[in-house]
Amino acid sequence: MAHLALSAARRWAQLPVAVRIAGVYLGARLITTELLVVAASLSTSLSRFGAEPGLVDFVLGWDAQWYWLVAESGYPAELPLTDTGDVAENAWAFMPVFAYAAKAVGVVFGSWGAGAFLVSFVAGYLACLALHRLLRNRIGGSAAMWAVILYASGPIAAMFQVGYAETLFLLLLFLALDAVTRRRYPWLYLIIPVMAFTRPGILAFALFLGLHGILRWMRRRDDPLAAREVVHIVALGALATACGFAWQVIAAMVTGDPGAYLATELAWRRHWVAGGVETFVPFEGWIQAAQFWFAQWGLPQPWGPVALALLVVAVGAALLYSPQVRALGADMRLWSASHLLYLLAVFFPQSSTFRLLLPLSPLWGAVAVPRSRWWRVGILLLCLAGQWLWIFHVYALGNTFWQVP
Repeated sequence: MAHLALSAARRWAQLPVAVRIAGVYLGARLITTELLVVAASLSTSLSRFGAEPGLVDFVLGWDAQWYWLVAESGYPAELPLTDTGDVAENAWAFMPVFAYAAKAVGVVFGSWGAGAFLVSFVAGYLACLALHRLLRNRIGGSAAMWAVILYASGPIAAMFQVGYAETLFLLLLFLALDAVTRRRYPWLYLIIPVMAFTRPGILAFALFLGLHGILRWMRRRDDPLAAREVVHIVALGALATACGFAWQVIAAMVTGDPGAYLATELAWRRHWVAGGVETFVPFEGWIQAAQFWFAQWGLPQPWGPVALALLVVAVGAALLYSPQVRALGADMRLWSASHLLYLLAVFFPQSSTFRLLLPLSPLWGAVAVPRSRWWRVGILLLCLAGQWLWIFHVYALGNTFWQVP
């Protein structure tokens, strides 16, 4: 028996990386599908999806409905208003690339939902390939494969097979990070604009490029920095910044309201903040959320911002000093810090927080670095348990803004 297991392991190791990742990915998707089937069987009339929904209902659920609306109706020229005169939730909060890519693929199958599923599913597999390529030269092939396993099986793995833009964005992000780390900057002129109109977050990449450029300048004696590379880094940083604000400009031009995009984003935050939100103030969302959640948990509200500050310090220390994170290289740490700073600046932490942390997926490499088999298997089991908890709450039970994925 041991001989057969060893022989099977050797044959597995000899397979091309793309084939092994395909096996891992398909296995992970089967597990996720089973969890979704169980969630569907537990769904009741109190759920958003009703009693005994089908998997198609989950594919088209929650934000997928907004992407479908974009594909079918485009964006409103006049912002909808609530009874109180505030800007209501509307399609301007959702970027066009995924919506129209799903529509283009769906034409073949006669269904936008089929196109959305296929775009997410295929992009998820390609993102696994890109993540392995991004990590393998830093932490080795075995750890990189385990990082892919954890990424494909993580708590938010349902995103690989529902109508959300996450997996397409992650594919583009991993390709962009790989281009930066390999100094293949010209590829970014193609990737950055597509990323920018897939989902919000390109401003974090602009910050990352700036930090990357500063680091390369500081290390130019050990890592020569050619003049053309300086030009690329500066130009790409400017491009990413311009693309980051372009959607706001487009929304303003179409609607005639200079604050159309920010007002649209704040429409979702009003569910959480008593009295509503008048204007966007950077970093305010986390302070408001800390106070909100501490009140919900029955904890002293003044301690909310203090706990937030301690959390920021702890995460920053982990990025700076953890040997497992340091093994990923400076660029992965700079990207992680950039994305976290971006979230601190613009986001109100709530039920979507875990999904918005997905761009930190290269950090799975740090989790996979320890070579202990028990450690890796234990983390995988925790990922699957977290995946079930997430699917159960947002699909089987999901019926309020408290449970938006």
